[in-house]
Amino acid sequence: MQDFVAETGNQVTARRALVTALLLSAAAVASPAAAQQAAATEDAGDEIIVTARRNSERLVDVPATVSVITAETLAATGTFRTQEMVQLTPGVTIVSGSAEAGDTQINIRGLNGARDAESSVALVVDGILKTNTAQLNQVQGTLRQVEVLKGPQGAIYGRNAAAGAIVMTTVKPGDVIEGAFRANYGELATGQAFGHVAGPIADGVGFVLSANYQTTDGFWRNEFLGNRKVVDDQENYGIDGRVVAKLGDATTLDVKARHARLSGASINFNASFHLPNFAAVNPAFYENVNNRQFRYYGNIRPTNEQTTWEASARIEHEFEKGKLTAWTLFSDVDQSLTADGTSADFARYISNINNPTSQAVNNRCFATTAQLTGFGLAAPTFIGQIPVPFIFAPANGSTFGAYSPTTCDGTQLQTRKQKDVSAEIRYASTLDGPLNWSVGLYYLNIRRETGVSLGADLGQGVSPTLYNAPGSSNPTSQLFNDRFNTDVYAAFGTVDWKATDAFTVGLAMRYDIERRRATNLVPLVNDPITGGPINPGQNGAAIPPAANTFKQLQPKITLGYKLNDDTNLFANWGVGFKSGGFNNQGSAAIVAQNFNNGVTVGTINAGVRINDQYRLERSSAFEAGIKGSLFDNRISYDLAAYYTQVRDMQFFEFFVGGFGLLRVVSNIDRVDVWGAEANVSAKVVDGWTLFASGNLNGSEIKKNSSRPDTVGNKSPYTADYTLNVGTQVSLPVTDGLKANFRADYRLTGPTWFHSVQNQEKPTLFSGLLPISALALPAVVGNARYDVTRRNAFGIVNLRAGIEGKNWTASVFANNLLDKQWLNEVIPAIEFGGSFISPGQRRVIGAEIGFRF
Repeated sequence: MQDFVAETGNQVTARRALVTALLLSAAAVASPAAAQQAAATEDAGDEIIVTARRNSERLVDVPATVSVITAETLAATGTFRTQEMVQLTPGVTIVSGSAEAGDTQINIRGLNGARDAESSVALVVDGILKTNTAQLNQVQGTLRQVEVLKGPQGAIYGRNAAAGAIVMTTVKPGDVIEGAFRANYGELATGQAFGHVAGPIADGVGFVLSANYQTTDGFWRNEFLGNRKVVDDQENYGIDGRVVAKLGDATTLDVKARHARLSGASINFNASFHLPNFAAVNPAFYENVNNRQFRYYGNIRPTNEQTTWEASARIEHEFEKGKLTAWTLFSDVDQSLTADGTSADFARYISNINNPTSQAVNNRCFATTAQLTGFGLAAPTFIGQIPVPFIFAPANGSTFGAYSPTTCDGTQLQTRKQKDVSAEIRYASTLDGPLNWSVGLYYLNIRRETGVSLGADLGQGVSPTLYNAPGSSNPTSQLFNDRFNTDVYAAFGTVDWKATDAFTVGLAMRYDIERRRATNLVPLVNDPITGGPINPGQNGAAIPPAANTFKQLQPKITLGYKLNDDTNLFANWGVGFKSGGFNNQGSAAIVAQNFNNGVTVGTINAGVRINDQYRLERSSAFEAGIKGSLFDNRISYDLAAYYTQVRDMQFFEFFVGGFGLLRVVSNIDRVDVWGAEANVSAKVVDGWTLFASGNLNGSEIKKNSSRPDTVGNKSPYTADYTLNVGTQVSLPVTDGLKANFRADYRLTGPTWFHSVQNQEKPTLFSGLLPISALALPAVVGNARYDVTRRNAFGIVNLRAGIEGKNWTASVFANNLLDKQWLNEVIPAIEFGGSFISPGQRRVIGAEIGFRF
């Protein structure tokens, strides 16, 4: 893969170019999402009206950095999901869909949502806080505006808003029947369709009904399964309904329901080795992740199924001096994935235990290996005559890598079922004086069940059940299965004081109590492959239930000083909070036994510490800046600097070995993050806007008891910088015809994805080599992770078309230059490599739409 920015002097040049672009942009450019891009509204002319503090106000008056994607920008870019919105926003990056559809992690200014933990970004749709991380990248109805708030927002918007909040507003019914439809189709058999109709049902009662559909064959093919496009294919749809009713002059009821379903592939990863001492045999053993030529040839067709049901009701009643708002939400999201396994190189499924199941596995693995000897795998992997790892059988052994075409790596099934019930009541004053306030209460119950099941591959597919007894078609060899029950109680309040016409002070406060309980559901049976317990944490007895309570006060202070009506100085400070929780019970035992000089043959003194319970995350964030507009709003800008200190940052880790695979959340004791952002826009003439925005981000791990030698490294999943530049044009051609054009360029800086970065670490090979047929020193098996940083990459998106009175036609190119980039890199430190996922390739297509 070609680097967008080389790793020597070119990187310095890129940084200088970024700073220069930000300075020059003050005269001529603007951010597409942020900040001050104007969109006409009925109430405020060219001013953007936002609800960043739960009240409608001008964007320039909000004492914080808020990026706004208006209805105009949504239409001009074809944006409809969080993934596309984030790419328009400086200082924000996203990893989505690499493992499965509900797997979305958004990083805002160095704070990342750890996979398998709670999100760091709150999602609020039409005033209701969504509670399942899987909803972050789902279509949420017909959008009218999106606000991205940066920094801790828990005191104002609620739970899991440590890094920020995404506030969406969707279409409401009007007084007449109206609607719209648009559909597009492009490369890779990629198609999308969206439609909605809205209007009155009766006097004071209106409705909105919308639907969406997306499909793609995906870019990648499976070589073993007949070059079929079953690697990143996907099909999904959603239906949303909404009824808004006036129950009197002062009372409004808003009822919503939605159903969504997705079917597609999962685990879109290749495995890459980072073993420099093996490189003398084959240079591919020490691979830079940016140079990966992706290939797929697993014998299991990966699947991903996700079903969502949701219903909510929100009521508002206006009193003489205040407004009472109450809402309740029910959410039910079920998802599962099946895929090939990862354990072939560690011989999990070729043991010689004398029982029928193990023998069947052993025979099957040997047979498929013999049949596939010579089948071409990506270097340095190969299929020898037998499935024994080459370090034990140099003459005729194998090196499979993960997701091989043989049965020797087994199968995997992962499930997550979650039902949430939440409710909030809030009273806010609407006084004419300088003081306004609000108070409220919040409750949430989460019932979640997760499972990770590894099974032997007998050539009969993957069973949809987590546990399958010996002798079945897909006998289970390792199982994690837990039920989690969480109750959340919170009280919150705000006070806003307009001390003078120019100076305002805001204080918000929230106190959360989260009571969490974990119950292990793994049966007390033995692993038919190893003979030990099916979950190593059992140790001859069932894993007992666990419980803990996490509490945190989240204050937020904001200061604003208006130099004039169009210029605002601001500063704010707040505390962010994410509850602690439980890994699948038994995780700590696996790490101890396999990596920290446990009882397993070949263990190493890795010194990594994992607990079955991870700690709560707490952050303290400061921000200061200026925002405003010039020349009658023709130039708009905002500048901000920030500093955040994070205690016990939650971080996802992945372990692979002879035991199978393990997903856990650990804690990094302290991480400091700092940086600056700039957003500027210029309306050159009516209908032509230039825009640019940028973020520079620095970070440092100050303490990490889980991996002490990572102190001094950067915050994982955090890009060094982002840059957005582009233009939008909408000019009349005739009295009834307009020409539209939009161009966006997004540059994302270098990114580390693990706390282990430019370092050398022992691996399982370090433990096995001295006792292998090669009898090499342990150091030969060490890995070096300086090749796991994602390089900077730039993406160009274009859209052009014509627009009539009630119709549009356009062509588009997403990733116009077909840039190859990495969506995610997951280093498995003690494995000696990384699991890497490619980003979206080019899609060129056409779109039509009409409205009535």
